[in-house]
Amino acid sequence: MKRVLVLVEGQTEETFVRDILEPHLEFLEIFLTPTLVSTKRVKTGGTFKGGVVSYGKVRNDLQRLLGDSDAAAITTMFDYYGLPADFPGMSTRPSGPCFDRVRHVESAIARDLGDPRFLPYLELHEFEALLFSDPREVAARFPETGCLRALNRARQEFDSPEEINERFDLAPSRRIAGVVSAYRKPLHGPQIAEAIGLDRIRAECRHFGEWVARLESL
Repeated sequence: MKRVLVLVEGQTEETFVRDILEPHLEFLEIFLTPTLVSTKRVKTGGTFKGGVVSYGKVRNDLQRLLGDSDAAAITTMFDYYGLPADFPGMSTRPSGPCFDRVRHVESAIARDLGDPRFLPYLELHEFEALLFSDPREVAARFPETGCLRALNRARQEFDSPEEINERFDLAPSRRIAGVVSAYRKPLHGPQIAEAIGLDRIRAECRHFGEWVARLESL
């Protein structure tokens, strides 16, 4: 049995790891424990959780998790879109494909932490990109909106759902919210991802698929 600690950005990722990814890896005797990133700590010991506000806070959380010597690996599940500028590698990102840019930042974070158990993963560009693996499942959740045509059009603009991009007005979440006003990420995101299925998401989203394969290889 191997334990993997996953530092996640928010409740959506926490639910996804717990309800979708962890059951898949259990068959390999790999057990995931998601932990929400801390956004603020106060002197009384209280903690506000959820959301990535600075690399310093994330680094502190990761170092605490790396202090667990019984964990086989520590990994992350954060949005690459909107990542704070103080993260390692952000100021030196190469031009070219988004996959090269996100891998550059992941590698820089890994070098900064310097622990072979750390397996960084940044969602390219955000969680909602995974939902574009099958727009039909998004539309099925909100049949009254007639959103399928718009979602398919957005998906067809790119070779991969993960390439649906980092512009403020064209980010995956904003494309969904633009045609489905009732969409709520923590509620609907994991439900739609489960309906699509991990196999389909992996096939459509290669960066995500590479991360899952690394976890399986443990």
